Amino acid sequence: MYAVITGASSGIGAQFAKRLAKEGYNLILVARRKEKLDKLSDSIKKKYTDIKCEVFSADLLQLDECQRLADHLEEKDVRVFINNAGFGDCGAFCDTDIAKEIGMIDVNVRAVHFLTKKMVQQMSRKDRGYILNVASSAGLIPAGPYMATYYATKAYVASLSRAVAEELHQKGSHIYVGCLCPGPVDTEFNDVANVSFALKGISADYCANYAIDMMKKRKTVIVPTLRMKLATTCGRFIPQNLYIKIVSHQQKKKLG
Repeated sequence: MYAVITGASSGIGAQFAKRLAKEGYNLILVARRKEKLDKLSDSIKKKYTDIKCEVFSADLLQLDECQRLADHLEEKDVRVFINNAGFGDCGAFCDTDIAKEIGMIDVNVRAVHFLTKKMVQQMSRKDRGYILNVASSAGLIPAGPYMATYYATKAYVASLSRAVAEELHQKGSHIYVGCLCPGPVDTEFNDVANVSFALKGISADYCANYAIDMMKKRKTVIVPTLRMKLATTCGRFIPQNLYIKIVSHQQKKKLG
């Protein structure tokens, strides 16, 4: 049985790989940076000599690369699929780079949508498996000025995951679909997104382990910290215009 992790070369993705290897899953690690995947694969195989750890280098910004991955997985017994690949950007909407934003939409939305559909279809044949989409607490908030595109992409992931989970529940399916919605996590995300978090981040290790634990408990929306649970829950009772202004104030701090 296999666990597949996209965006596995570092951060939360690498920690997902380590946790699932410990649980005895054979791994397929997906990311653009093959050298980092090879290094992670070698360390995992050295520690867990009885599992297979396969590297699949792909740029999920390209739809044909998503299809190539789906084709590769067609004959595999995939029990866990984690859509972790994604990135962000920070700045005023009129100033941020349009090419980077379109790439963000392609990876954060299109690739997640495509691979979620392919894996639901594949897992439906045996009526089993886990699909975990990495969203963000940003996806549970009405809008995020100064990270407008990122917030919008993660809202899509959270909405899609919840909708598909409900459809499967109504069918009586045993396939799990859920979304991980953390707040700040100490990973390379910060550098790529050009942000300096105003709030202290949690470790990637804690985030990944908490997510797997909650996934196994079949929780649809997974928020790792009490602070973010309170922020996303209490926000429902605040007028949205005011909530967005509060988020805007917080986001400006990230511009460093």
